[in-house]
Amino acid sequence: MYARLAEIISLDGSIAVTLAAHQAIGLKGILIAGNEAQKQKYLSKLASGEHIAAFCLTEPGSGSDAASIQTRATLSEDGKHYLINGSKIWISNGGMADIMTVFARTEVVVDGVKKDKISAFIVERAFGGITSGKPEDKLGIRGSNTCEVSFDNVPVPLENVIGEIGGGFKIAMNILNSGRFSMGSSSAGMIKKLIALTAEYAATRKQFNKSLSEFGMIQEKFAVMALNAFVMESMAYLTAGMMDKPGLPDCSVEAAMVKVFSSEGGWICVSEALQVLGGLGYTKNYPFERYLRDCRILPIFEGTNEILRMYIALTGMQYAGKVLTGKIKEMKKGNIGMAFGMLGKKLRDSMGGSVDLGLTGKDWVVHPSLTESTKNLELNVNFFGSTVESLLYRYGKTIVDEQLVLKRVADVLINLYAMTAVLSRASRSISIGLRNHDHEVLLANTFCSDAFFKNNYMMTQLQKNSPENNDANIKKIAREVLENRAYICSHPLERTY
Repeated sequence: MYARLAEIISLDGSIAVTLAAHQAIGLKGILIAGNEAQKQKYLSKLASGEHIAAFCLTEPGSGSDAASIQTRATLSEDGKHYLINGSKIWISNGGMADIMTVFARTEVVVDGVKKDKISAFIVERAFGGITSGKPEDKLGIRGSNTCEVSFDNVPVPLENVIGEIGGGFKIAMNILNSGRFSMGSSSAGMIKKLIALTAEYAATRKQFNKSLSEFGMIQEKFAVMALNAFVMESMAYLTAGMMDKPGLPDCSVEAAMVKVFSSEGGWICVSEALQVLGGLGYTKNYPFERYLRDCRILPIFEGTNEILRMYIALTGMQYAGKVLTGKIKEMKKGNIGMAFGMLGKKLRDSMGGSVDLGLTGKDWVVHPSLTESTKNLELNVNFFGSTVESLLYRYGKTIVDEQLVLKRVADVLINLYAMTAVLSRASRSISIGLRNHDHEVLLANTFCSDAFFKNNYMMTQLQKNSPENNDANIKKIAREVLENRAYICSHPLERTY
């Protein structure tokens, strides 16, 4: 339901951000980690809208590195309260929130040694000592409230600690991980509205005695928007369905993939829509330029896309590494069968043998009209498995420092998840006879064909000594620019005589 709501309110980015700051992250800590007393006390008024929530994590000295926060919570002399001191920046709803989830450093004793660890607190504005700064003058989402929030000896009762003292960092990550998935449905909602507005303009605007909609390059822009909206929706609702399963399933990687794909796809689509509209889209008399400004925040907040790509790649490779370590241990023990099995697999992969993961055929999982796309997904998955294995052999634990490698690994993973989502959705639509299911099949096959070739190229770049890989040159260019803090080429009109 939250994904659907995010899709509807996405027509106004400021309202969407205000709700997300309240629902997706502001009160989420109480919901997923709070005790029954905390839930009883706070959730009813937060659900009704009587109280507004905010999530207070980011500080002047800690952005993506959330573990480096300096706000401190000190136990009072009577042992009944924690006194919070510090400041938080870029806090959505910071000027109007009644209830805040605040993260601060606390002193804990681990094995007899005092250590600083992050803890999470439910802080009421009514406790006193809280000051909200002037609202930030932002590029986009200007209707939302974003400001600095300062805490000066704010007394927080012991019963307002969320979870355990020292367990706040994990809670913060769980809150952010679970909230990101809605960016897919909200971005799709925005793009669908843009398609409707720009399609009307393209169909009625004439140039060279033709409507804009008759020109191939304009048609391509609408195809790009439709494809992106379809993929975002598919990924978001697949992830939402997984999250709705009983218990608290860990969908953090899937949610991160939805966020990266949707935030970057949304920016591309808004840009394409403005290109169709021409000068009309660039003026403040119409809402289109607002969509562009509002959209730019998406790759930045709720975890930058750079950090999320690292998380996606390393989390996936962590599991692969454990499996590979187990195989190597078996080989060291003298398990010849294991060694020959791995050698045989490498030979089959190098010879381009067929791959069958059981998704097609007489007991098909995916509808027969999507067979070719499904086969491409299976081939990509197989190639990806051997690629990750070779990367782990080559880099070992130092893979964590190879960010350009990890970026490609993450991008392939995102595409694989997107392919899975669209094939699943299109199969369901055609199987139950939804209207326009043939259009969904067309979108799914088109996206999967494009993603298949992109994945193959990226995985080829990841092979050892690949001539397609320019990472060394990229690093060298960046190093020379950053050392000089400037673009260092001579001006084209400069002379030596």
